[in-house]
Formats: sequence, structure tokens, C-alpha cells
Amino acid sequence: MFVFKAAVVGAGTMGGEIAQAIAAADVPVVLKDVDQGSVDRGLDKAREVTAAQLASLVKKEKITQEQAQERAQEIIGRITPTTSYDEFSDVDFVIEAVPEQMEIKQSVFAQLDICTPGHAILATNTSALSISEIAYATSRPDRVVGFHFFYPASVMRLVEVIEGDETSSQTLQSATAFAQLIRKAPIRCSEVPGFVVNRILNSAVSELWKIQEEEGVEVGEIDAIVAESKAAPMGPFYLADLVGLDTVLKVAEYLQDSYGDRFYVHQGMRELVDAGNLGRKTQKGFYEHAS
Repeated sequence: MFVFKAAVVGAGTMGGEIAQAIAAADVPVVLKDVDQGSVDRGLDKAREVTAAQLASLVKKEKITQEQAQERAQEIIGRITPTTSYDEFSDVDFVIEAVPEQMEIKQSVFAQLDICTPGHAILATNTSALSISEIAYATSRPDRVVGFHFFYPASVMRLVEVIEGDETSSQTLQSATAFAQLIRKAPIRCSEVPGFVVNRILNSAVSELWKIQEEEGVEVGEIDAIVAESKAAPMGPFYLADLVGLDTVLKVAEYLQDSYGDRFYVHQGMRELVDAGNLGRKTQKGFYEHAS
């Protein structure tokens, strides 16, 4: 199935960048959130990412400044911002990128089941939650699939395409093809807690979380060691702030529930989330962030 029009539900940390990646691949995309302020912030993120990508091409003398301005207008012009589902009647592929809570995701998928055409594939950007459980909120579990991007979605090429209990082979094939269309590198996997990447990543990161709390090492010191060693582009605490501590905590707790205490949950992170300090999106987490 070819995707002529896509949609992203949730214009937060990931949603704006996902919509930008789709638009940059010349596919029209709807970007929806519950209020205009959230939609505007998602669109601003898409503009910011587009400007950075095109500025890099200008610097490398692959395009001119005038061509960059024209291209930016084309990309952003393909994104339709909205706070309603009115634009979803003709979409072929929807990516849900709402908060990592099963109840919220199921509510969104129930709405999508009603407002999208029967052929549309409904994909979730969940980091760890059950694809099958999300799919049961719809009348088309065969057309529900995991489609997990990594932060920042505009840069990271990997996308996990995750098979739920009833996901059809045709849906998996179409989702894989769509990932390639938007210039991502898909890997297909079965439904297990954490899938492939977060199961590996959190296994390693939880050890750093545990050492930090048991030995009282400064989070900045651990992040600096990780970055300087080239083990990752940035340290685990700064990355958690960028992704959103509420999301990271939900995944960590879910993996601990699934696999036991070998997956450590950082208690300081839990305290930050309880206090409403969620990282960059609230300007405070493990670090202070400018607005």
C-alpha cells in the first residue's frame, strides 16, 4: 500500500519531528494535538529542524540560500496543523505519539478507528507498551503496528516496526516500506517488553542509574564520561531530560515489572517526575534548561 497522506497524533517531543521527517520525504501530513498551543509548538519544532537541515546543505554548498528558503516553504507547507480529526478522512497511515500511558493510547486508537478510512494503518510510537493491547481498542487489530522512532526523530534513522498478536503480514510490509519512504532504516521485531533497542539500552543505562544513586556520583560527571568515551552521543541523564522524564520513567517501570530487578528504576528521577520536573519540556529535570 502506498501512503499518499499521513497523520501524526501528538505534537510533543517526538510528534513535530516525526511530521517533519514525513513532510521532508514529500508526503503530506496532518499534525494533531488537543490544543492550538501544542500544535504550534510542534510546528515550530518542524520549522527548526527543517532550517537546521537546510542550513547544513547550504554550508556544504549543495544548495543555495534561495533554494533552501523555497525548500523550507515546501516542507512546512505539507504539514497541516489541526486540533480536530476532520482531516483524517483520507489518510493512509497514522502515527500516534501521545504520552506513554495505555489508557490515553487506547482512547486515541478508538477515535482513529472511527475517523480514518478502513484501509488506513494505525501505528503507535510507543517505547515499550503492548501493541496488541493498544490494537484491541480498534476493530482492525490486523492494521495496527508498532512504529517506534528514536530521539531525535529528525536525525536518528532507526525505526522499530513491531508486530502485535494480530498484525497482518501486509501491514508489516506496508509499514516497513513507509519507513523506507521517509528515509528511515526499519528493523522488524516481535512484541516483547522494550522491543529490541530499549530492552538493550535500559539494561545498560539502569546500571549507570544504580551506580549514580548508590555512590552519589554527579549526573554531569557520568554524562561527560559517556560522551567523551563515544559510547553514545550524549549521557543517559541528559538524554532522559530531552526525551521527557515522565516517558523514560514509564518505560523503566514497565521493564522492571516485566523483567525484574535487573532493570533498575532511578529513584531521583521518580522524585523529579512527582514534582512535575519532566526535563526540557518543563525547563527542569536532572538539568536546568532554557525556555
